Amino acid sequence: MGGDDVRLRAVVTLAQGMAAAHAPRESWRAAAAGACRALGGNFAALSVWERELGRLRVLANVGDRARDEEEFPEDEAYPVNQFPEITEFLHERWVGGGGPNAWVETADGPAAGHAEYCHQRVAALRRRGRGCCVVAPIVMHGRAWGELYVARPAGVPVFDRADADFATVLASVVAAGIAQTERLEEARRLAFTDALTGLANRRAVDMRLDEAIERHRAEGVVVSLVVCDLNGLKRVNDTRGHAVGDRLLERFGSVLSLCGAMLPGTLAARLGGDEFCLLAVGPAADEVVRVADELCRRAAELELGEGVACGVASTEDPLGPVRSARRLFRLADAAQYRAKAVRSAKPVVAGREGPDDPVVRLADAPPPAAAERRRFRGRR
Repeated sequence: MGGDDVRLRAVVTLAQGMAAAHAPRESWRAAAAGACRALGGNFAALSVWERELGRLRVLANVGDRARDEEEFPEDEAYPVNQFPEITEFLHERWVGGGGPNAWVETADGPAAGHAEYCHQRVAALRRRGRGCCVVAPIVMHGRAWGELYVARPAGVPVFDRADADFATVLASVVAAGIAQTERLEEARRLAFTDALTGLANRRAVDMRLDEAIERHRAEGVVVSLVVCDLNGLKRVNDTRGHAVGDRLLERFGSVLSLCGAMLPGTLAARLGGDEFCLLAVGPAADEVVRVADELCRRAAELELGEGVACGVASTEDPLGPVRSARRLFRLADAAQYRAKAVRSAKPVVAGREGPDDPVVRLADAPPPAAAERRRFRGRR
């Protein structure tokens, strides 16, 4: 029972490690590392079968990595035709009533519970100085999702049938953990995504902007905000229906996303209704203004609507100290308000009209007694 107790604790530890992960990469690392420890290996990898691309893509490598193995590789992938067991053997077993059992390969050739002699795996073991590996299919929703791979170095006892059976159990635990991670990621995505346009929503902007302002205060990083109001949406809704109005919102969302991509790392978001924004962290203010100008130009060319009113506020411009996300939002909003009032075809930039800049004065004026025009002005 001692060995069984050790393996049970290993299973529990693996499951707990994956459950504690806050992001997919952490979950992948926990899965590979937990399986490596549980099976007494010195290296482990987790891979996903990308059916549409016909390849096994490595998500994580842990343990004693070879020189060409990165912890989270960007482009380590292998055509599945090199590993027929993942596409053929598994299905043959399932059709015959068998389960997705793990198997062992050694640097000398096939071993206990092998799928078939896999020259690619054997060559890889030899090339990297490993003596054996156990390969366990990861199955989700009745389909092969990928595989768990654990290796031992040359010169130590090879995996046996009991190890392969245990690897099968570990793979099922990993599958449950990955499924849970994917559900959490989907929940997070829905919580921070605008359903109509697929852009980030205001909650995502609030969180990212808070973090950005902290970096600005601590490191002096430039933070810029572009706030846009899509002109003519009400007219489109009233004259052509809300379905057409939704198409206008979606179309402008695509334009906003395209322009945001011109500034690396920029967040494109719909704040609600006809209000959108870009949040740029790092690029110079002049670059942000250039992209905002391009956004205005492209919005004016849309078949529907009447262009956008666009305001920009950047910590690189003379705005006075920007100690809170709320103040930068108010500045960008005030700039957008002025752009709308004067029917400007170009972005209005806070702080660029001299020491008595009307946008800065408007943003910093005491709020009216009545409810403010936008909810985010009253945030915190």
